[in-house]
Amino acid sequence: MANEKTTEAEVCGVVVVDKPVGMTSFDVVAKMRHIYGTRRIGHSGTLDPDATGVLVILVGRAAKATEYLTVGKKHYLATLRLGLTTDTEDTSGQILSCSDKIPTEDDVIRAAKSFVGEYMQVPPMYSALKRDGEKLVDLARRGITVEREPRRVEIFSLSAKKLTETDYELDVICSHGTYIRTLCADIGANLDCGGCMASLRRCENCGFTLSDAKTIEEIAESPNEHLRPIDGLFPELPSEKFVGKRLFALKNGVAVSISGYSDGDRVRLYDENGFFGLGEVKGQTVKCIKFFVI
Repeated sequence: MANEKTTEAEVCGVVVVDKPVGMTSFDVVAKMRHIYGTRRIGHSGTLDPDATGVLVILVGRAAKATEYLTVGKKHYLATLRLGLTTDTEDTSGQILSCSDKIPTEDDVIRAAKSFVGEYMQVPPMYSALKRDGEKLVDLARRGITVEREPRRVEIFSLSAKKLTETDYELDVICSHGTYIRTLCADIGANLDCGGCMASLRRCENCGFTLSDAKTIEEIAESPNEHLRPIDGLFPELPSEKFVGKRLFALKNGVAVSISGYSDGDRVRLYDENGFFGLGEVKGQTVKCIKFFVI
């Protein structure tokens, strides 16, 4: 850890992209590699090609934060289309069934609200989850369907607004790991008419919102202007500054004393030059679990 050096020329930070429709998350990563001139690029929270909105891109050493960004709330605006089911649970897939028995607006709103709270959701076959090392989506494209274990997800808030006889806008705040496509399909199944997702826009992820997001073109025009510091990924964590022997020990993988925290608490670590890592508390000590700057 401590022998890994950062050069002045290394680009490092966070950029928030407003992902356009038609691009995969990997397509955006490839664009960012070209714009920032580094292969060390990561992202938090894959978006389907047809989805748009907040995609947090991690540049340089910031890519090391990926494993710590899998929790937290996400905010989406989605269009639920009733009376239609597909194999992908969105309108891009093959149609499986159609129904003209569309429920009333009150029934739709009631059904949507019934999903607020925790519920067991079965992940879709058309997803990046893996079974025996192979993505479910790759199996699905070969016509293979496998059993998927339901996973506990949480819907913190959900409202439905009628757009047309068959379409409703869903405003969803949910936990990490929630599939909005599957939520749409589950609401449709609850209403006995079927349903799927017609559009999706992510409004918030990792604490960043659409107001923070820039288009790929805007980022390409002035890359450094839109690069944010790494510690902005962890605004909810407390910070501690270290100097002298304690700083030297931390940067060499040694735990140092700390007070006022509980086991498992995480802390942003700073020296005289700013943020350098994430620490985790055990007992009355803290140890750096991820270095971003040495």
